[in-house]
Amino acid sequence: MEYNEIYIKRIKYLCEKRGIAVNKLATMSGINQSTLDNITRGVTKNPKARTLHKIAIAFNMTLSEFLDFEELNNYSFDDNENDE
Repeated sequence: MEYNEIYIKRIKYLCEKRGIAVNKLATMSGINQSTLDNITRGVTKNPKARTLHKIAIAFNMTLSEFLDFEELNNYSFDDNENDE
């Protein structure tokens, strides 16, 4: 799984779990709809920490809580040498 796919999976999972659409998340987080669409479609490969922080806040989480999940914790940069 690519690094950006992990964020996409996390965002979609949390949206589904909380019963909100991605466009509603854009409104809740104060992020432009196009920016969030680009992240969830994989166009934006490396979102800024500030953007992820806004998403976390919209989910009523800290950035640490948002980033603390198994797929990301188990991700190995060594296995993906093309990420420079």
